[in-house]
Amino acid sequence: MRHLLLILSLYCGAFGARAADTNAVLEGWFTAQKGVHTWSADFIQTRHLKALTQPLITPGRLRFAAPGDFRWELGTPAQTIALRHEGEMYLIYPRLKRAEHYALDATAPREWRESMALLSAGFPRDQREFASQFHLLALTETNGAWRLKLQPRSDFARQWMPELGITLATNDFVLLGTELVFVDGSSMSSVFTNAVMNPALDQKVFQWQAPADFKVTNPLAK
Repeated sequence: MRHLLLILSLYCGAFGARAADTNAVLEGWFTAQKGVHTWSADFIQTRHLKALTQPLITPGRLRFAAPGDFRWELGTPAQTIALRHEGEMYLIYPRLKRAEHYALDATAPREWRESMALLSAGFPRDQREFASQFHLLALTETNGAWRLKLQPRSDFARQWMPELGITLATNDFVLLGTELVFVDGSSMSSVFTNAVMNPALDQKVFQWQAPADFKVTNPLAK
């Protein structure tokens, strides 16, 4: 869970949307998502940590396939890869030749499955799914972007991430960025560029077989 999405600070004076506008924005977003089958983009991740005076800034790449497959690569070449496909997820550290494997099916703890579901916050399948996962705390507009301030409904998720934000383009609801705010006051944001809607992606992008010299652990194993 240490690697994920989110972005863009609002300038001072941004205004809140009226309730009617909020419903229209959400409906427009959910409608637009029906046309998203695959998606790819570059991003710049910025991490603000209390222990550091300067943020950590790293480039990366994200590829997504509905309903919930993704490949998230941080660094060039990739230093960390988060890979989710069907009922499992891997966190891969190529330089260390190490990986962590997490089951996301019914055998995994409910709290873990709820938290992992937040990784697809920028690509909701429908209003029901979105409402089951988040409270919408605020919706603001500035400089051609909608910014949704959300709170996870999961008690477990709020213990480590009490707030997250999603930034969308006002004209077509394209995902512009995400931001995670953690309970210790640190944050991690991602600003997306070079986004491509529905690119042809080989399913092998979301699959991984550990090389013989990798050590793979299962942190959730009892």
